[in-house]
Amino acid sequence: MIVRHLPALCAIVLSLSVLAPSAQAQSRRERAEAVTLQQRMDAAEKRYRDALLDENEDAGARISAEALTEMQAVVAACAKLKGCELAKKLETYERLLKASPDPESGDPEQEGDPIDEADFADTDVPDEANASSLLSEEGQRFVKMVQFNPAVQAGIRRWLTDMRPSLMDSYENYRYMQHLMVPAFKRNGLPEALLFGIMAKESNGKVHAVSRAGAAGPLQFMPSTGRRFGLGNDGSGFDTRFDARASADAAAQYLAERMAQLNNSIELSLAGYNGGEGRALRVFEGSGGRSFWDADVYNQFPAETKDYVPMVVAAAWLFLHPKEYGIRWPRVSANPATVQLAQPASIHELTICLGNYGSRDGYLRVLRNLNPRWAAESTMPAGTQLNATTRIAWLYNLHCRSGKRATLARELVTSNVRNALVRVGEPIPATDATAAAAAADTPPAPAPAPRPQPPKPRSHKVKKGDTLNGIADRFGCDLRTLARANKLKAPKYAIQPGQHLKLEGCKQ
Repeated sequence: MIVRHLPALCAIVLSLSVLAPSAQAQSRRERAEAVTLQQRMDAAEKRYRDALLDENEDAGARISAEALTEMQAVVAACAKLKGCELAKKLETYERLLKASPDPESGDPEQEGDPIDEADFADTDVPDEANASSLLSEEGQRFVKMVQFNPAVQAGIRRWLTDMRPSLMDSYENYRYMQHLMVPAFKRNGLPEALLFGIMAKESNGKVHAVSRAGAAGPLQFMPSTGRRFGLGNDGSGFDTRFDARASADAAAQYLAERMAQLNNSIELSLAGYNGGEGRALRVFEGSGGRSFWDADVYNQFPAETKDYVPMVVAAAWLFLHPKEYGIRWPRVSANPATVQLAQPASIHELTICLGNYGSRDGYLRVLRNLNPRWAAESTMPAGTQLNATTRIAWLYNLHCRSGKRATLARELVTSNVRNALVRVGEPIPATDATAAAAAADTPPAPAPAPRPQPPKPRSHKVKKGDTLNGIADRFGCDLRTLARANKLKAPKYAIQPGQHLKLEGCKQ
């Protein structure tokens, strides 16, 4: 496979570069040979790029391997040819491995797209040809620290069948937040694959996820555990468990503690993360430090933890070995950038005007994950700085500052279903001139006696499932006025069943 080409190429370069003639005046024959070599290099590069897009993966792998072999031959020949630009050939080879063609090319919206092709290096370069993958000890360290067994295989099977969409969503969401979350794990000497596995199992990378038990955020911290590691209300009403960077930092510290207590066992540390650190420590000490997979140890954990541990390890394993299992991760342009709003807007409005160019599902989840303090429907003032990507920033300037799509998005987010309803006694607008004329020739019907209007409610008792936004919509309230009257803070506007709300700023 392609892995053999890297050491082979290095050997060729080291041995031949020493013997390469100095750049002297070339003869006509040597110049012609140099031109031929460049043509061969260009052709091999094209074959490799085309192979990456081949729907037949086996054929694509064979063709790409042949193209790399041809490039090695070109490099070897160039090293022996007087005046041949060896550095240029090697630069082409390096570029070939780091970049690949964008299958979306040809879309008229692509013109001017500031996408950084390095964003796609992890997904487009074959694992075997990725030098960083070959040199990194992290993947091997994780593999050595966990036990690959039938329980993990069963987890892999689930991720690759009915849970494959969740795995793909998890990877895409993770790539946008990777630069925020990875540093904490690296500082604590923890594998990135472990971070991905936990996040995939806990939340699929949705930072606003909240469990029935009250765990919250991308890494699902309970309130009490979160407080131990600095997570919770930051004084503005925002719960920092929803913040990707803060939650990753807390998770890394928590896992480092567990690993130190539990003889660096990833499985037992994960069991503590899910089933309680006290239980994990008691089981570990009571068993004399035996493995999580020891039957006596395994059976002391609840069913949820028995499922959780192999599922996290399985997701981490797939993160490290995608090609082995036929996984092609989604292409994600995640280069960080910021957007400064030129006019007030909500995340919902931005999602509409941005469109979904470059992303199957659009950018709602991305904007929410990167800006967890803002509720999706809340209007953010002009000048607000949002975390985004270079592509989102480009799309914002293209479509959301002004123009038809910006106007359309604004109309859609301000539309209200109440305006579509016609009540008894209200005139029905004529649909055309004929209908209006017919109505004019018809004697007016006697007006119905006015119905007594019930008094406007002055308060509302919150029921299970109510949200402040839903209550505002039901009673025709201005959301901010309603929140201010009841001393509720954005963006959560937290309310509880049984709570009585003052209906101020409401039409009904």
